Amino acid sequence: MEHIMKSLAGKHGEANKKKIKGTVVLMKKNVLDFTDFNASIADKVHELLGKKVSLQLVSSVNGDPEKGQQGKLGSPAYLEGWITTNHHLTVGESVFNVTFDWEEEVEVPGAFIIKNHHHSEFFLKTVTLEDVPGHGRIHFVCNSWVYPAKKYNQNRIFFSNQAYLPSDTPEPLRRYREEELLTLRGDGTGELQEWDRVYDYAYYNDLADPDKGSDYERPVLGGSTEYPYPRRGRTGRPPTKTDPNAESRLPILSSLNIYVPRDERFGHLKMSDFLAFALKSIVQLLVPEFKALCDRTPNEFDSIEDTLKLYEGGIKLPDGPLLKNIVENIPLELLKQLLQSDGEEFLKYPTPQVIKDDKSAWRTDEEFTREMLAGVNPVIISRLQEFPPRSKLNSAVYGNQNSTITREQIEQRLDGLTIDEALKMNSLFILDHHDTIMPYLRRINTTSTKTYATRTLLFLQKDGTLKPLAIELSLPHPNGDEFGAISKVYTPAELGLDGSLWQLAKAYVAVIDSGIHQLISHWLNTHATIEPFVIATNRQLSVVHPIHKLLHPHFRDTMNINAFARQILINAGGIVEITVFPAKYAMEMSSVVYKDWIFPEQALPADLIKRKMAVEDSTSPYGLRLLIEDYPFAVDGLKIWSAIKTWVTDYCSFYYKSDQMVQEDTELQSWWKEVREKGHADKKDEPWWPRMKTLTELIDSCTIIIWVSSALHASTNFGQWPYAGYAPNRPTISRRFMPEPGTPEYEELKSNPDKAFLKTITPQFQTLLGLSTIEILSRHTTDEVYLGQRENAQWTKDTEPLEAFKRFGQTLSEIEDQILQMNGDPKWRNRVGPVNIPYTLLFPTSDSGITGRGIPNSIAI
Repeated sequence: MEHIMKSLAGKHGEANKKKIKGTVVLMKKNVLDFTDFNASIADKVHELLGKKVSLQLVSSVNGDPEKGQQGKLGSPAYLEGWITTNHHLTVGESVFNVTFDWEEEVEVPGAFIIKNHHHSEFFLKTVTLEDVPGHGRIHFVCNSWVYPAKKYNQNRIFFSNQAYLPSDTPEPLRRYREEELLTLRGDGTGELQEWDRVYDYAYYNDLADPDKGSDYERPVLGGSTEYPYPRRGRTGRPPTKTDPNAESRLPILSSLNIYVPRDERFGHLKMSDFLAFALKSIVQLLVPEFKALCDRTPNEFDSIEDTLKLYEGGIKLPDGPLLKNIVENIPLELLKQLLQSDGEEFLKYPTPQVIKDDKSAWRTDEEFTREMLAGVNPVIISRLQEFPPRSKLNSAVYGNQNSTITREQIEQRLDGLTIDEALKMNSLFILDHHDTIMPYLRRINTTSTKTYATRTLLFLQKDGTLKPLAIELSLPHPNGDEFGAISKVYTPAELGLDGSLWQLAKAYVAVIDSGIHQLISHWLNTHATIEPFVIATNRQLSVVHPIHKLLHPHFRDTMNINAFARQILINAGGIVEITVFPAKYAMEMSSVVYKDWIFPEQALPADLIKRKMAVEDSTSPYGLRLLIEDYPFAVDGLKIWSAIKTWVTDYCSFYYKSDQMVQEDTELQSWWKEVREKGHADKKDEPWWPRMKTLTELIDSCTIIIWVSSALHASTNFGQWPYAGYAPNRPTISRRFMPEPGTPEYEELKSNPDKAFLKTITPQFQTLLGLSTIEILSRHTTDEVYLGQRENAQWTKDTEPLEAFKRFGQTLSEIEDQILQMNGDPKWRNRVGPVNIPYTLLFPTSDSGITGRGIPNSIAI
């Protein structure tokens, strides 16, 4: 009888026991995959057999003495209704209930452990606990793939949205925090699999493919004084058979499966957009293969009118050997979609803005110079310091590389000023690509490329626009580098043969500027240099660390797009080598330029001062006075820079009340040490690194990281289609030198200058390949998250940072209004120009698609 009474009492107690209701939002794998029918069926069978998804709350208050005071674990609770739940918040999302017993020894949950006993992974978005006794709602922002438990050596743990400095972490959560970071670092060995969550470093030793032959050999970038480079994410793939120092490459059909930690991979919406437009671009790329069969001159545009046809007609898919070629060369996922087509016309290329209103305005000198201030590469132009321009190359190696431009060639174009007067008035500027190119030019010109090192001198007119004064084209001396350069100078002309020569000279400048833009301004200075920060942040800063919460949105998709780039864009024989002038020397040349990379100079104000485009002035906005007042990139950029810095200052100052707190933050110090010594290891001994001893250094460093990841990348990426989508405006290759008198090429230039122009710049096949690529790169996907936005409004529990973030968003909205106002004011001639493209590359928000505006949070394409 006593036994029965105790049993009844126990059941009565259980009935009265408090419950905590929870809501779980996740996305099942079968929603996201092309084909996952088997996994979906297996998961339902597992549910029927009692194999479920369990969650255990982790106390942030009470430790378990038997486990070194780690937070006590509550009893497992299980997701309810896996089979029957169909309540979707947005496409693909499912909501589940979970009910926990409230146990006094857990009291306040600070984390939870989840175990997935299903057959396949799912994407866990959020978990929200309601009515926790004494504490109300507790929110967990997860955004992570959870694989079956058998795939993990450690339990998957997720922390609440409360931020903690390491020293402030509740003792019961401390070891969980430390162990999670150890898991993310891995042990540095083995080939990494899709369920691994390991962030680690490697050299760029995965670009070459020596097993295919000597034409595909490339130097390892990183780890040497000759070829320094930022580190990339490690995959652990085995070495090639031919070269033990080169990492083997994935076959083309497996391109989408290149390893990055699964949480760094594109989301399903982005992958869907990416595949759709990659498909369209690949189809368009086929044009030269069958068009050339009937063209008068295969692989050539016959006229300027021919170049315009790309934007006016559709493309049909032919049968025969061509289709076999496709099957062998494109990823399987794309092929499935391609074979479903019926051969009808595919979408034509969208008309680039640069020729939308006027088909010939791109040819004008004003547009040529305006794009140096408001185009896709506005970060190179500098103020001229001395005349003639002097080279900084080592004269013992390269001889005399100083400019040969004379006073007589330009002085009559200075509106009555002498050169000395113009220098003193800060009216002379230069687009200088000489020293960057010359050391590689002899080798580059052994390929199909035939081009020059260039200098372009410019004069600032009273109306705020620039006019070109002269273009210098230089080649290495035929007798050897030590004999200096052989140079020729061209000056502006509009008509006749001189006008045709001038158009060609501008084309050579555009070719070099296009390559420098793609390899240096875009790839090296944003994509490549940011990846080490992504890796170090995940390895050394816990997800509950305030600086992790600050920076994490600015790293979204960066490792994934960089991995894709190494697989198909910047690899040996890849798209960049085929379409950009340095050819096989492209990445090697960017490595040499990295020798001059200085982290503090990536700050916009420091960059403008370095290029002498601005001077410090305490009476001017942002403490800088621009020497070209109408410099759209700098004008808008300084507003964005200031907004970011104010936001970062407000945020960091909330958590760090003194320099000492920065110095005593163990995770922060480990993070910064690893950025320098591992991520940018070839630069670890440079004296310019911030020491991370003060709050100011922390604010400045985080501001630079966010600026580069968001605004700087946007300004050099999303204008590619508007400006370079029309190849004659931004050619990427030159195939022959300037014609000399007495040659057939010279006679052709006299009789048919457009044809000579088109025979000099990028040919048809490379044009289409380049267009297909930049059309994808210039496009915002439908799931883009822009500067001043977050995916989840509850990303932190702290009120003051949330309020500061709201102010940041309001400031960015005001900047948008200012940009629109300035673009509508005819006073600012450089903001619109002859081609009638308003400058919006630093306009914070955008719709999806090719818009020429919008600053995504991260380098995501």
